[in-house]
Amino acid sequence: MRIPQPIIMATRNPGKLREIVEVLAPLGLQVVGLDDYRELPEPPETGGTFAENACLKAAYYARKTGRWCLADDSGLEVDALEGRPGVQSARYAADQCPPGAGRQGVDAANNARLLRELADVPAERRTARFVCHLVLAGPGGVLAGPGQVLAEAFDTVEGSIGYQPRGANGFGYDPLFCLPQMGCTSAELSVQQKNRISHRGKALAHLAGLLAGLVRRGA
Repeated sequence: MRIPQPIIMATRNPGKLREIVEVLAPLGLQVVGLDDYRELPEPPETGGTFAENACLKAAYYARKTGRWCLADDSGLEVDALEGRPGVQSARYAADQCPPGAGRQGVDAANNARLLRELADVPAERRTARFVCHLVLAGPGGVLAGPGQVLAEAFDTVEGSIGYQPRGANGFGYDPLFCLPQMGCTSAELSVQQKNRISHRGKALAHLAGLLAGLVRRGA
């Protein structure tokens, strides 16, 4: 069978969806978010790792929509905070947000908490990394072949946490995540620049290679 389209991306985050569409569109693959499935509640992310949560979300939305579903679990690990916020990255300051707070409000609260917790940490100890784990699932569960998951990808990008937000092109912790090799934050990069070097961009490149193989085989 051929790859059924569109592929559902398990996100309502327009910034994340835009990055993923940018990478997978050259393969002729249509990727849409969850806007057409607003009635679906989000699954509880009970996994202890990014990989576990990505598998959980991909399998859940694939079953609920009856379509192939791509899910990622990604976040920020800060060394001085012993890896926090980690898998709690998206909800790090949830208890400090009013009910129904939008994406920008949640992002601002998360960034504010991170800066408070690092207030007395010197520059040399503010090292951090973004982590991304991607999983593709079908309605019957995670797509797997003999002894391996065919559509799973992982990558990271190293950086450090700045002292104040810079840039308006990203989302989440991007305005605080400094890239020494670029001399800027993730939020100061264009979408194209970010996709070349970011954790999600690199993981998507790995995944695109796997999907290209499926397309060539007429899967």
